[in-house]
Amino acid sequence: MKHTFHVQGMTCNGCRKHVEEILSEVEGVDKANVDLEKATATLEMVAYVPFEKLQHALEEDGGRYSIHKNKTDAPGAKEVKRPQRKGTGTFYCPMHCEGDKTYDTPGDCPVCGMALVEEQSISTKSGTKYTCPMHPEVVSDEPGSCPICGMDLVAVEPDLSAEEKSYKALLGKLWISVLFTLPIFLIAMSEMIEDNPLYSILSQKSWNWIQFALSLPVVFYTTWMFFERAYRSIKTMNLNMFTLIGIGAGVAWLFSVFGLFFPDFFPSQFKTENGSVHVYFEAATVILTLVLVGQVLEARAHSKTNSAVKELLKLAPNKAIRVKDGKEEEVAMDKIQLGDILRVKPGGKIPVDGVVTEGETSVDESMITGEPIPVSKSAGEKVTSGTINGNQSFLMKAEKIGSDTLLSQIIQMVNEASRSKAPIQNLADRVSGYFVPIVVLISIITYVVWAIWGPEPAQVYALINAIAVLIIACPCALGLATPMSVMVGVGRGAQNGILIKNAEALEKMNKVNTLIVDKTGTITEGKPSVEAFNATSSMFSEQDIMQYIVSLNNLSEHPLAEATVSFGKEKGVELLKVDGFNAVTGKGVEGKVEEKELALGNEKMIEMSGGKITSAIKDKAGSFQKEGKTVSYLSINSEVVGFVVIGDKIKASSKKAIKSLQRQGVDVIMLTGDNRATARAVADELELADFKAGMLPEDKLREVEKLQQEGKVVAMAGDGINDAPALAKSDVGIAMGTGTDVAIESAAITLVKGDLQGIARAKNLSRTVMKNIKQNLFFAMVYNTIGVPVAAGVLFPFFGILLSPMIAAAAMSFSSVSVIANALRLRTAKIN
Repeated sequence: MKHTFHVQGMTCNGCRKHVEEILSEVEGVDKANVDLEKATATLEMVAYVPFEKLQHALEEDGGRYSIHKNKTDAPGAKEVKRPQRKGTGTFYCPMHCEGDKTYDTPGDCPVCGMALVEEQSISTKSGTKYTCPMHPEVVSDEPGSCPICGMDLVAVEPDLSAEEKSYKALLGKLWISVLFTLPIFLIAMSEMIEDNPLYSILSQKSWNWIQFALSLPVVFYTTWMFFERAYRSIKTMNLNMFTLIGIGAGVAWLFSVFGLFFPDFFPSQFKTENGSVHVYFEAATVILTLVLVGQVLEARAHSKTNSAVKELLKLAPNKAIRVKDGKEEEVAMDKIQLGDILRVKPGGKIPVDGVVTEGETSVDESMITGEPIPVSKSAGEKVTSGTINGNQSFLMKAEKIGSDTLLSQIIQMVNEASRSKAPIQNLADRVSGYFVPIVVLISIITYVVWAIWGPEPAQVYALINAIAVLIIACPCALGLATPMSVMVGVGRGAQNGILIKNAEALEKMNKVNTLIVDKTGTITEGKPSVEAFNATSSMFSEQDIMQYIVSLNNLSEHPLAEATVSFGKEKGVELLKVDGFNAVTGKGVEGKVEEKELALGNEKMIEMSGGKITSAIKDKAGSFQKEGKTVSYLSINSEVVGFVVIGDKIKASSKKAIKSLQRQGVDVIMLTGDNRATARAVADELELADFKAGMLPEDKLREVEKLQQEGKVVAMAGDGINDAPALAKSDVGIAMGTGTDVAIESAAITLVKGDLQGIARAKNLSRTVMKNIKQNLFFAMVYNTIGVPVAAGVLFPFFGILLSPMIAAAAMSFSSVSVIANALRLRTAKIN
């Protein structure tokens, strides 16, 4: 039997999966299928399960989710919303325990206990605030005088980011921890000195009490968070690194306290010559302090993993100069409206996306495209937020503001991709799921083996080695291996104009062995220009042909159409009224002008309109097509009366990029809607062996499917609406940043500059990131595979080597930090 319920509280796929697992484990439920979008859970039951039992299962998980019989029982349950942002940003777990789930406030991940990381975002508010030294409630965006007392307002220091606050707080706790741990360590180590001088001052028992007193600030203040995380992990059964640390250090400290208060409870094996129990306050506090060192180093390293986003954020100015009624005024970014005229001064950052209205300049776009050569800009040309103006002033019109600007979209895409999970991480997740219980089991076995067969004092050896096993194991190294590399790699790509939608695309790009490319806007510059209008009928002049074509194309958004319209405007062509306009994707356009039925496009468009292209016209047009030009035929009442010749220059980087991809073992295939003669001319120039012409959108889609059925891993690169189906179907869709929003939305990777060289870079980036991930996983697995048995004492029978829990703690901290450090190498990796 099947029953459907409504679930409230889910915000991401991680939540969906977690709810699915909880409900599947309820006795009587055979299978649970949870839908995030509909916020429903469909349960297949082998026998009737009371609704209250399902409710109880979710409540036991912590009450984050609730289940309801009807929609009315769960107001808003059908809506799936991301948590509302409060404060300076959104926070997420660096190990992505719950997918892309975010949190409103800083803190610890409820699953793994790791400190949450702050997502970086652009602020549109004025960067500097001013306040009165005497009246702090007075805050102003501008300098001036206090309205209450008249004193000059002073600049307010900007708040630290949550990341920096966390680092400083941890660093402060570390110094306090060291201050109390160091004396404990020195007192304990003094026992190794013959005729211990400390015992001439106080008895061993008194020094044990001093160690206990010194350990209290370490256990209950500076590192108490580790025990809180351990308790939470056991309560929710999300066992992790802090579970092991909490058990290991907790057992050592509690054993010592118990031994201090109740020494007579312990057998002689645990006692010194004077009858006091061996205490391990130094082991517990040193372990906790070393783990805290690791947390400080991780916090510091985390701030560098998203350095690419921080560099992009620096590109965003917080003020702009607006020109209104001939007067210039400095305004905050959130005050800019669409259509505002802005002045950009020499060396200034361009505040929003827009178009130059007056003046000429050169713009450094390297921070967006990765290309170091400045680009010349004049009236009518587009400029992008965050790019840097050259040495001339100009006026621009704001066309995209706030979150719609390219820079904002890049930052948002990088943030989302950084929080996504690569398929390769599933292996680490599966291992981590069993890791902690196995380590706890090994620790128990270690204690039993040493207690029974170990040398005297066997119980002491058993306790120390069992603790060492718990402490040295590091599931976090496994968990961090993939997300750290993804985060740094995605940022590195953004700095080079490669925008990656998710980690899965980054991984798949490494496996791509076949690349399909469109011609217009991908291989060519995508800036077509009219080279000729040709009349093939004595009834119409070239001027007539031009007027009909320009009038018809005036209603089209195709790049070729825009080229003819721009040409017509330059020539002063008078536009005619068009009725019944219709655009046929992949073929052309049609409409009625002055009671005449017009069709304009390729041969398929003419055939569809009932026309026929004579051999004479074909020969005439063919001479242009052999040169790589595009020809669009015009028919009036089904008779072909002329054509327009449009040229589109091949990008200088296309040939080099294709050669680079072919050297990496990628087969490059060109698919185009253009005719065969034009396609062959372009293929010959690029030395492409495989191409297909006259391809409609459905043809490109079928070609992708055919190659996939042959076992190929296919990437599709395109920039037009007609490429969108193939982009979506391919294993990796690559959109040219110069293309349409539809193409970019359908793609997994977007190239800001929009040339094939970016694809070669994306392939290199993918290979480099995957290599880095595998290095991290290898190190984490080898570390744990070797470390745990060594800590258990397997080397003792052969070499007499035992691992101190303190050394184990240092090794554990080093393992996580080393994984992050290795990921940080991607910041300087060569991908060109």
